[in-house]
Amino acid sequence: MKISLAAVPYFWSQEDYFSFYKKIASSPVDIVYLGETVCSKRRTMKFQDWLDIAELLTQAGKQVVLSTLTLLEADSELKYLSKIAKQKDYLIEANDMAAIQVANDNGNAFVAGTAINVYNNRAIDILKKQGMSRWCIPVELGQQDIAPMISHCQSLGIELEYRVFGRMPLAYSARCFTARHHKLPKDDCQLKCLDYEQGLKVKTQEGDSFAQINGIETQSAKVNYLFDRWTELKDAGIEILRIVPVSAVDTLKAVDQLAAMMQGVDVSKDALVGDYEFCNGYWLGIEGMKYVPVKNITEV
Repeated sequence: MKISLAAVPYFWSQEDYFSFYKKIASSPVDIVYLGETVCSKRRTMKFQDWLDIAELLTQAGKQVVLSTLTLLEADSELKYLSKIAKQKDYLIEANDMAAIQVANDNGNAFVAGTAINVYNNRAIDILKKQGMSRWCIPVELGQQDIAPMISHCQSLGIELEYRVFGRMPLAYSARCFTARHHKLPKDDCQLKCLDYEQGLKVKTQEGDSFAQINGIETQSAKVNYLFDRWTELKDAGIEILRIVPVSAVDTLKAVDQLAAMMQGVDVSKDALVGDYEFCNGYWLGIEGMKYVPVKNITEV
């Protein structure tokens, strides 16, 4: 099995991006997704900057995939997407149907990101004809949900990738909730996302974790954690285990932890440094926010 690292969903400085990916270059990660997937106003990185990092990672033996925006709202965003989807040097991750169309028009294969709604074999057949070579399975689909589609994807030569760590995307909106939190209009957000390495946590009136605000994206407050079930994913037919970045430091630790567990080392999720609550319910076919340890699987 391979380990993949999704594009950073948060807004970091150019210095922080370069520092992070230089460390990833020497990590056990096999596949690295690069680019902005949430908001086009996050411009600390130019397209050439991403290509420079892509070259660094390629020389380190990583497969690089260029990721695209999830929600397009302007012609300028479509032009930038087209630049990514038309290039021939790297595979692309399509997070919007527009990216799939541009890639197909230019004879390029693509990875279907988790924001692409794929829930049955008919949809898989359609996307395969358009060039899908890998499917990043939506987070809400569990082991039983994907079972009828696994063998079908394998027969078509489609790689299967499943998220095993990171906050889950719950919704995307034309409104920016980070700007709204600061009582700012979206068009004059003052790039407040830069102040939050992992977004803004939202709690209920009772103090329970509810969600994570990340610009126009709403994420789960809890972090999906399936490292201790990686053998279940392997047995199910999953080929790539996907880590979605949190903080830079904790992401690197998560990568090392998963790699160690895949080598047979017994490592607890508590070894991760950070204030995280974990969940794994979707994989088990129960409420997504629940966490069930492996030893208690019979209780589900």
